[in-house]
Amino acid sequence: MRDAGMVITERANTHGDFQENAYFAQEMKLLFREAHGNLSVVQREALDMIAAKVCRILSGNANEPDHWLDIEGYARLARQRLDDGEEKSTGKSAGK
Repeated sequence: MRDAGMVITERANTHGDFQENAYFAQEMKLLFREAHGNLSVVQREALDMIAAKVCRILSGNANEPDHWLDIEGYARLARQRLDDGEEKSTGKSAGK
């Protein structure tokens, strides 16, 4: 049976050093928040998750396909809300 320690060791190979990753991710998320204050919660969360994945690419294994697939997926989720008309042009969530 795998334990958390084993998972942490495995992830370090693909995700890089956690402390370095956390630092870069928090800096990137702060930049996103300061740059554009009228994002919807969906857009903010998508950008936060994309930031985490970008930092894993920079800190860990840039050739890990799942990192790139995850970025694509979070961007697609945010875009679907726009395509479905669920996000207003102001960037605020419709009906929220």
